[in-house]
Amino acid sequence: MIGQILVVCEGNICRSPMGEAMFRKHGYRAASAGLSALVGHGAAEHACDVMSARGIDISAHRSQQITEKLCSESDLILVMDLAQRRRLESRYPTARGKVFRLGEHVNVDIVDPYRLPRPAFAECESVIASSVDSWLAKLAAL
Repeated sequence: MIGQILVVCEGNICRSPMGEAMFRKHGYRAASAGLSALVGHGAAEHACDVMSARGIDISAHRSQQITEKLCSESDLILVMDLAQRRRLESRYPTARGKVFRLGEHVNVDIVDPYRLPRPAFAECESVIASSVDSWLAKLAAL
């Protein structure tokens, strides 16, 4: 059984907070972190906007750096692309075997919308939502 999900992106202000919130909305214990986090920053304004349109408030989010402790406490670690997976597994070898792309089951990397206009965040949110849905189906089958 999956107890804790960790969603990881680069800065922990755009993609991973959205993914974390979607898993939480479905009753999963979830956290998020960044490989190069802007520690203590809130979620990007456009990320808050597109999630609010979905009925999810991420305005209280504060970014954090990924750590060995977060990795060891997580049963499933979801990253945005293969390069992040390689970096994470290289930095935290104990995470190997539980790191996958968030878009694994829909065969997509999730592009970073950082500093892009709102439509890029809306597209990103849509890809994250379909990716989370695919993971929810897989997790329900366990």
